Amino acid sequence: MNKIFAAIVTITLALPTGAQAASYIKIDGSSTVYPITEAVAEEFQKSNEDIRVTVGISGTGGGFKKFCRGETDISDASRPIKASEIALCKEGAIEYIEIPVAYDGLAVIANPENDWVSDMTPAELKAIWEPAAQGVIMRWNQIRPEWPNEEIALFGPGTDSGTYDYFTEAINGKAGASRGDFTSSEDDNVLVHGVAGNKYALGYFGLAYYEENKESLKLLGIDNGKGAVEPSAETVNNGTYAPLSRPLFIYVNKASLQKPEIKSFTEFYIDNSSDLSTEVGYVALPNDVILMATERFEGRKTGSVFKGASVGVSIAELMAKNK
Repeated sequence: MNKIFAAIVTITLALPTGAQAASYIKIDGSSTVYPITEAVAEEFQKSNEDIRVTVGISGTGGGFKKFCRGETDISDASRPIKASEIALCKEGAIEYIEIPVAYDGLAVIANPENDWVSDMTPAELKAIWEPAAQGVIMRWNQIRPEWPNEEIALFGPGTDSGTYDYFTEAINGKAGASRGDFTSSEDDNVLVHGVAGNKYALGYFGLAYYEENKESLKLLGIDNGKGAVEPSAETVNNGTYAPLSRPLFIYVNKASLQKPEIKSFTEFYIDNSSDLSTEVGYVALPNDVILMATERFEGRKTGSVFKGASVGVSIAELMAKNK
């Protein structure tokens, strides 16, 4: 009997320490923010082998649904939290800290074989994507007569995507206002392959996904009346790529911060967001914004600084007003 007991003890002690005491951090949400969070998670786990960070992709809206039900510790978001989601979190007794992590530009892209368009205006994008365009604006030459008499194959994020919300508000004037007859997905890779495989395609998604796939896509400039401007780190940061530049966020469940691993991970995320967001193709936040985000986190200041504001606002000004 003692030999059996000794064997059991030996087997138990032989198990790796991490297998006995592994902690988990659950993250879900935006496919746009996913590459940043994935990069942060990989770096964090190098020195925290006993902590497992799981990062899902269900879109910004889908992520908030899980977050406000208490199913995740952190929610990736490519737009500020909506009033309806604030109410949902309140209903679930979820207090959250809003932390900006990077800037992004929405890339409008075409197929590389497209030799007739190099840039578009916001008004032209609206003519294609607004709800009234469904079943009406179907061909390229309906936008400019010199363009081909060929059907436009449209690709865009799904309705749970923060990119969809931001684009529709910036271009169509209202979040969620869009034609519905286009190929949609919360997975940006599906959109990349769709546009890359159709000469007459047009689509939009986060700039980082264009950068990862630039050999198979054509980037279009946006002409807002002062000449065509393409999204880049410089044009996103200085505001000349308008109106399709935006901040990206993580939302952290305040109650989850009672767990040391989640506190450490969030601190690591804020400290390394500049380097890692740049590394995966996004635009680092200015130092003053990072400092305010740090102060907001350390002070455990909950809620959103946006309160309905979104397109075209300065996140630095908003955060300064809500210190």
